Amino acid sequence: MKILGIETSCDETAAAVVEDGVRILSNVVVSQIDIFAEYGGVIPEVAARSHLEAMMPVVKKALLDASCTWNDIDAIAVTHAPGLLGSLLIGTLTARTLAILHNKPLYAVHHLKSHVYANWLEVTKSKAESSSDTLKAVRPSLWSSDDSALDSSSNLFATPNFPLLALVVSGGHTQILYMPGHNKFEIIGTTHDDAIGECFDKVAKILGLPYPGGPSITRAARGEIEGATRPGDSDKYKLPHPKVEGLDFSFSGLKTAVLRAVQKELGVPISYPSHKLKELLSAEQVCDFAASFQKTAVEILVEKLEMAKREYPETKSVVIAGGVSANQALREALPEAYFPATFLSGDNGAMVAAACYFEILSGVNPVNPYKLNIYPRISIQD
Repeated sequence: MKILGIETSCDETAAAVVEDGVRILSNVVVSQIDIFAEYGGVIPEVAARSHLEAMMPVVKKALLDASCTWNDIDAIAVTHAPGLLGSLLIGTLTARTLAILHNKPLYAVHHLKSHVYANWLEVTKSKAESSSDTLKAVRPSLWSSDDSALDSSSNLFATPNFPLLALVVSGGHTQILYMPGHNKFEIIGTTHDDAIGECFDKVAKILGLPYPGGPSITRAARGEIEGATRPGDSDKYKLPHPKVEGLDFSFSGLKTAVLRAVQKELGVPISYPSHKLKELLSAEQVCDFAASFQKTAVEILVEKLEMAKREYPETKSVVIAGGVSANQALREALPEAYFPATFLSGDNGAMVAAACYFEILSGVNPVNPYKLNIYPRISIQD
């Protein structure tokens, strides 16, 4: 079964063709990161317009790269929730129109399900390298400066076993999911405030690092910024672990702790404008704060995941999903976990097609292309 997956939930316009839920025949991603780097974040209206320009060329290239015609496509899958309203509209309207024109069944897929199912996609080292090279033209490798390490911590040929725990970490979500089987999700832990990816972005802004914050902090922690003479010292600044009961998270306090630590280091009052702190920081201080923050953030994730494993002793596998799963420090901290290949950690169409395939196996029916709606905010359990 060959499925065309379409993803436009935020600022990537993506389409892919996947066979039988695991074999990537094509995977095309056009990113808007260069546009939004100037603004320090995504502007929804601009994102939607950019999707409109790129959508059909991306779909056509996905079919071309897969050596497929519409006769070869068995179904169309599209992200319909959650995400930016305008971005979701462009993707779903495109998928609905194509489903009607080509008489193909249409499946609506939740964005977080897609990220989880990126762990089922088969990726050989050569495939990862060739895909990364292709994607570099439109989206540079953001988290890792060494693409030869993209797959070093990924379980490329094994698939996760149920029941499993899924740690979803991205700019908009931080959750722990319990999955007894395919397409069965129970949220057992979630963030009370900021998602971890959002926290990375905010800390990067305090340190004067460019958007997106996650890869910028990783590079700074390695000492890969202008003026740095060494890697950051991850033990330089002791940052607190938020005290949240159970398996839930909170990252707002960690962000504030970094701000206060920077202010204390510089000897300025807490009333000093946060956007001016970067002017007073040396490159070494930036690297040390980045490394200390990254270490603390990873420790918090690992602690909660270990707690979840104790509460669910029947767990056979742990999978990591979402954009932050590309973080090398997190990969090194969880050597036994399943990670998607780094080029599949961010938003892409292949993960949408994979999730759709396993929905079909689970008995999910196609949606009416004339009535499909979008849901900018909806739980994976709804």
